[in-house]
Amino acid sequence: HLRLLESEAIYVLREVAAQFERPCLLFSGGKDSIVCAHLARKAFAPGRIPFPLLHIDTGHNFPETLAFRDKLMKRLGVRLLVRSVQDSIDAGRVQEEPDGDPSRNRLQTVTLLDALTELRIDAAVGGARRDEEKARAKERFFSHRDAFGQWNPKNQRPELWNLFNGRKHNDEHFRVFPISNWTELDIWQYIAEQEIDLPSLYFAHEREVVNRDGILLAVGAYVRPRRGETVSRERVRFRTIGDTTCTGAFRSSASDLTEIIEEVATARITERGDRADDRRSEAAMEDRKRQGYF
Repeated sequence: HLRLLESEAIYVLREVAAQFERPCLLFSGGKDSIVCAHLARKAFAPGRIPFPLLHIDTGHNFPETLAFRDKLMKRLGVRLLVRSVQDSIDAGRVQEEPDGDPSRNRLQTVTLLDALTELRIDAAVGGARRDEEKARAKERFFSHRDAFGQWNPKNQRPELWNLFNGRKHNDEHFRVFPISNWTELDIWQYIAEQEIDLPSLYFAHEREVVNRDGILLAVGAYVRPRRGETVSRERVRFRTIGDTTCTGAFRSSASDLTEIIEEVATARITERGDRADDRRSEAAMEDRKRQGYF
């Protein structure tokens, strides 16, 4: 089944290169975007990936994520474009949340849309999967976005017989999701099979955390204990990687790929179950997607 999923993803990536003039691959430093970069390398081998990778830097990333990103870009030999949420704040395009530990998760939507307009991107490839969250289950492989970068789940094209319609008006674009049909377990099995390197955050390690509303947040430059909170040192790992301010850790002893696969296979909570940004409302992800989120 991994061969079928890989072939499907490679086919979608080649369709992107064939149908669009200025595509890019959105890169977050998480396992899904790393797998997408690996698939893109295989899709166009022995040549290089024919489009740049775009990272929207919130300024609240884990240091391990940024270090891994830079190392991977050198290995792949691709062009990395970085656009900063801090620049959007300084320009008055967005405003920091009035909170002790503000999340920039929603703010990066504006930075992303500005970057797509500036770079004239007509297709942005992302690593979203349908099993992650109910809003993402509605996605097509080729997800149409209107002139404002917004997503309308009721206005998407049919994709019969793997025929993808990339036609659009000049001011519109597409988000493309080549690993839509993969599950979290598929991702980990593929990583193990292909021996793909990952940031150390995905493996069990000792870290200082605070329990905030049932979520273990890593103590660091952007997450400080509030009054009444106690810092504890736990053995944890991360199943998904985002901002330090909203990405929760899981208590875990899984320190290698075999142990992680066993853990994921028996998990009873989704990998985004400890993402604080998804808990803001019942439809938090869909609301962000309608506004132009990843």
